[in-house]
Amino acid sequence: MTASTVTRTQTLLDFAHAGHVLTGAAKADARRLLADTLLVGAAGSTAPGAAGVLDTAKRWGHGPEARIIGEDLRLPATAAAYVNAFQMHCLEWDAVHEPAVAHTMTCVAAALGAAIDRRGGADPETALTALAVGADIASGLGIAAETGLRFFRPATVGLIGAAIAVARIEGLPREKFNDVLGLAYSHLSGTMQAHSEGSIALPLQLAEAARAAIHVVDLVCHGLTGPHDPLEGEFGYFKLFDTGSLSRYTDIIGTRWLISEISIKPFPSGRASHATLAALADIGSSGSGEIVRVTAHVPSLITQLVGRPMLCDMTPAYARLCLPLLVALMLRDGRIDPRRFVDETYADPAICDLARKVEIVIDGNPNPNAMSPQRIEIGYGDGTRLEINVPATLGSPALPMTEAQFTAKRDLAMLLAKATDQRLFDDPLAYFTEPG
Repeated sequence: MTASTVTRTQTLLDFAHAGHVLTGAAKADARRLLADTLLVGAAGSTAPGAAGVLDTAKRWGHGPEARIIGEDLRLPATAAAYVNAFQMHCLEWDAVHEPAVAHTMTCVAAALGAAIDRRGGADPETALTALAVGADIASGLGIAAETGLRFFRPATVGLIGAAIAVARIEGLPREKFNDVLGLAYSHLSGTMQAHSEGSIALPLQLAEAARAAIHVVDLVCHGLTGPHDPLEGEFGYFKLFDTGSLSRYTDIIGTRWLISEISIKPFPSGRASHATLAALADIGSSGSGEIVRVTAHVPSLITQLVGRPMLCDMTPAYARLCLPLLVALMLRDGRIDPRRFVDETYADPAICDLARKVEIVIDGNPNPNAMSPQRIEIGYGDGTRLEINVPATLGSPALPMTEAQFTAKRDLAMLLAKATDQRLFDDPLAYFTEPG
């Protein structure tokens, strides 16, 4: 182990354990993103696959440790973290740190919430700080990557950030954080094959990461240890999972709160679809006639994530990552409603005709992790053309959602949810920190 490796890893761990005081802006962003994450978790309680995930988790044992979002039910903390993380991601509606290309709130909020429940509650300031630190480390590891996705980064960096957050709420001493990081690394899994196929395994990978975050902290509490050079060692994270340099994060660690750079998703679909969808939502019916062509000029990552063909036998998991279908739904309905991801929609001739109007063109951006800028061209039947440049996607810090847009998201989520605790919607921080 080289001196530079020790310095970078120890810098990260020192930050992970430090007694932080959030700035006013970071605290507000943590509360806002927590509210959004719990909201989409409630919506996900009725999503395809959620019942099966819950029934499977029940087989792991019953216990009064932690709540399941949207259910009047408690399970062991590891099982609750698993179910809740699945629900938070299964609609593709959870927040994303775009430069990291990772949903860095999901695992952290699911694991931390279950750990807080198991402890009987937590001080709100302590909980928000743990959330912000965990999200910061997950996001920081993502921005340290310099090559494209091979493993499913939301699950890999998410597990590490979540384990750190749980270690903070459990009050582990600084010397134990080395083992938390090492054992978290030893439990990483999840590849991009699930994304490539549009498989429901995607949210299951995040579910397993959230479960493992609590599991590894419990192991450390019982004296088990992990490798101490898991990030830059010979077989460390930046050798096997992502290629990059940890210094890209540790050089700026603590200079700003990365939780404030996380984007909220207006639509329940892959984030890579949102620039095009928001552009179409903005023009509404104000164009010059019938739309005959939608051409998205995008970085290569967008094509990888949502540039898949529309199929007649799509699963909902595939459909929410299919830009041609999503464009068709936005043109026809003016919104994306996950209840439309059904066979009747895919067989609708009008939807199929609209989907065929979509063309995706790679713009030559050399950054394999870039989601923006994008350029959307709208062609009309009368020959006119509208060009929309999208330097930042709706819901990002550079282009926040309006109050009306967030209200529309909240209203749809509440329609989808089967929540049993109204605090999920009215006072999410109290729900998170006061199990009741």
